[in-house]
Amino acid sequence: MSVNEMTKKVRELKELKAMAEELAAEISTIEDEIKQEMLMQGVDEMQVDVFKIRYKTVISNRFDSKAFKATHADLYSQYTKQTESRRFTVA
Repeated sequence: MSVNEMTKKVRELKELKAMAEELAAEISTIEDEIKQEMLMQGVDEMQVDVFKIRYKTVISNRFDSKAFKATHADLYSQYTKQTESRRFTVA
């Protein structure tokens, strides 16, 4: 691929990412408006036309690796494994 073709691809990628960010922000705004309405109505589930909307509290349990490392550093290092990946960035 030539330098001009690569430049064109990178510019196109940057434009598409900007559009995706705008769409993500718009989606988030609409979701927040729906959530706010549900909170004002005091409901965690609604039927709207053919859509069922839920905004419920979910409880999950997660392992606190930072606390475990602080109290059991030897075990933490024994069970820690190194992984390798590649990161793609455009600045």
